[in-house]
Amino acid sequence: MLATEQKKNRLFVVLAGIFLCNALVAEMIGVKIFSGEQTLGLEPAHLNILGFTMDFNLTAGAVIWPVVFITTDLINEYFGKPGVQRISFLTAGLIAYAFVVIFLTIELPPAQWWLDANNRDATGNYFDMNFAFNKILGQGQRIILGSLVAFLLAQLVDVMVFQQLRRATGPKMLWLRATGSTLVSQLVDSFVVLFVAFYGTFSAGQIVAIGITNYLYKFGVALLLTPLIYLGHYLIDRYLGKDEAMRMSEEAAEKSQTLL
Repeated sequence: MLATEQKKNRLFVVLAGIFLCNALVAEMIGVKIFSGEQTLGLEPAHLNILGFTMDFNLTAGAVIWPVVFITTDLINEYFGKPGVQRISFLTAGLIAYAFVVIFLTIELPPAQWWLDANNRDATGNYFDMNFAFNKILGQGQRIILGSLVAFLLAQLVDVMVFQQLRRATGPKMLWLRATGSTLVSQLVDSFVVLFVAFYGTFSAGQIVAIGITNYLYKFGVALLLTPLIYLGHYLIDRYLGKDEAMRMSEEAAEKSQTLL
């Protein structure tokens, strides 16, 4: 029994660590916007959405956010709603803490030798290192607030949809509850973050158009991740043992239903 409990605890710590690390890093690198089409060697999409010409210009955080999708579903499957809520609130708190620390460091006066030693790029052009540091790390307060609100709402929606599908299908159709919950939760995430962060700066039509573009990317990624969900389950089942993994999954589903 002790060995089984240790394995469960270790599994949760590993999944929570992967979840937390990737969510935090995604928030930090999210300030960079990259071209999805150019990354794949393609021409810009130039999609006409609600009268706006849209390309797949995405936040760099989108590169590793799929890892958060996968770990959310795995925590949901084996630890249920309590496990997802616990790690989601902890992660949101730590992300908020990280931004507070960053804003405090931005206010620190830079050492002159640091400015002088790092004021040229690779081609010899001058730049202000302190300004660059502040500009890159000092994300707008509305963007941070929107990101945190969207993150928490998406996680709560994800666990609710996942467990409702689990209740309807039982242990079968893993792909449906994993992919279905991600598609619904990321629909919430895509629009909430934009409306909180940019309403009043962009028009409602622009925000919806950007949200649709972002969601199309997330929709495609969610479908592509399905084999990785099965791989994660296979590895966990081997680690815990098939019978224990099944017992944990059933127990997580029962606990989650009492909280819905």
